[in-house]
Amino acid sequence: MSTAAYSEKITMGPLVAAIDQGTSSTRFLVFNSKTAELLSHHQVGIKQSFPKEGWVEEDPKEILQSVYECMERTCEKLGQLNIDISNIKAVGVTNQRETTLVWDKETGEPLYNAIVWLDLRTQSTVERLINSTPGKNKNHLKHKTGLPISTYFSAVKLRWLMDNVEEVAEAILTNRAMFGTVDSWLIWCLTGGKSGGVHVTDVTNASRTMLFNIHTLDWDPELCKYFDVPMEILPQVKSSSEIYGSMNSGSLAGVPISGCLGDQSAALVGQMCFQDGQAKNTYGTGCFLLRNTGIKPVMSDHGLLTTLAYKLGKDAPAYYALEGSVAIAGAVVRWLKDNLGIIQSSAEIEKLAGDVGSSYGCYFVPAFSGLYAPYWEPSARGIICGLTQFTNRSHLAFAALEAVCFQTREILEAMNQDYGVPLSQLQVDGGMTSNRLLMQLQADVLCIPVVKPAMSETTALGAAMAAGAAEGVGVWSLTPGNLTTIPTDKYQPMINLEESEFRFARWKKAVQKAMNWETTEPISNGNGHH
Repeated sequence: MSTAAYSEKITMGPLVAAIDQGTSSTRFLVFNSKTAELLSHHQVGIKQSFPKEGWVEEDPKEILQSVYECMERTCEKLGQLNIDISNIKAVGVTNQRETTLVWDKETGEPLYNAIVWLDLRTQSTVERLINSTPGKNKNHLKHKTGLPISTYFSAVKLRWLMDNVEEVAEAILTNRAMFGTVDSWLIWCLTGGKSGGVHVTDVTNASRTMLFNIHTLDWDPELCKYFDVPMEILPQVKSSSEIYGSMNSGSLAGVPISGCLGDQSAALVGQMCFQDGQAKNTYGTGCFLLRNTGIKPVMSDHGLLTTLAYKLGKDAPAYYALEGSVAIAGAVVRWLKDNLGIIQSSAEIEKLAGDVGSSYGCYFVPAFSGLYAPYWEPSARGIICGLTQFTNRSHLAFAALEAVCFQTREILEAMNQDYGVPLSQLQVDGGMTSNRLLMQLQADVLCIPVVKPAMSETTALGAAMAAGAAEGVGVWSLTPGNLTTIPTDKYQPMINLEESEFRFARWKKAVQKAMNWETTEPISNGNGHH
């Protein structure tokens, strides 16, 4: 090895890695902890299965396997770049939230597939729970959880598993069951699994289960009783930045796992939204707008969720966020590709929509899994309206992109009302932000600038920052003066206000037409009533 190459290895400084386990893919990314520069990464797709209408599952072993594959491939790529992997000082984990797993702690085997966050099989369970509350109120548990009772959160998915999967019920009786969200499953497996794996989660992931009290920052005995969930199966709740355990095998054996954040919280950290009032929107399978509200939880009167933003250290204060969740964003593009076949790849939608430059009065409400914030209307279904003889696939593509922007605006308006101070610019990230047409449309629909970091992997960056800053690792400083500023692109609104208002009003009209589509559950679903 030449001295130049050798000295280059030395000057790299400490590196921090992140596992980013999303709904449609897994990535492993390695960052320079001094410059926040992305050095290398690898990505593997995840298969979703839809055993029945409205059901969405993933294989926990495939999820785990994809993590190992991404880690090994990235380590190989670093080797080719002449970067010594022993410089990787810590690994952070960030994950799709609410997705629910139960496994056997003695065999290490999953007892069922992972039930994915946007799965709707628990609709009848949710209706039963809401109907049994005083005044049939979906916000019955909100004072403790910050959340409405909805199919979205983990407790109802866990309840379904306990009621419908014999293996799960039996494992709970024989004290072999472990429940976790994706972060817990991965950390348990990576730190040794049945041979000494650590069963933990962080406050941000815990706050999405409906079993966690966002004020006491711990599992709540009353909530557990309400869902009839035994507390022994729950992971231990930790902060988002501390050493949980060490990698047990593979090229990174011995490296501490020291950061853990649900993907939306991780993006908030990666976007450096540490100030009360700062907000980011992530465009992935769904769309998630989070606004930092500081160390006090703000309860929403407008259909938003109150969630844990982060807790960066054992003794650090917990920060809260208001969150607006949209179930279908990138998933609408996937639908146009896989179900309608009007595009061959997701990247094509920008050109197709750009060809027409307008939807010409066509509106697309992609309520495939009902509507999330600010409506929380599970009975809504997708609708395309305003069609004329003139409408073609380009208009439909444009309407699909516009739908993402309109849904974001509905959430932003709710947030401005709850928070009291209107947002002056929106920070954005996620896969869809590479679509320049979408970003310009978003600025036009919101009438405020949209700011996108040049490095779009902010979710992974956030997890890496939390891991690198953990006590005992200490290679990443999160003090405001030391934070690396990342270059950004800025999209300014370029539309007149009346036009923007008119289109938004039409969108709202379309949403009303999508409401109350499903009346009662069709018997053909085969999941019966409880």
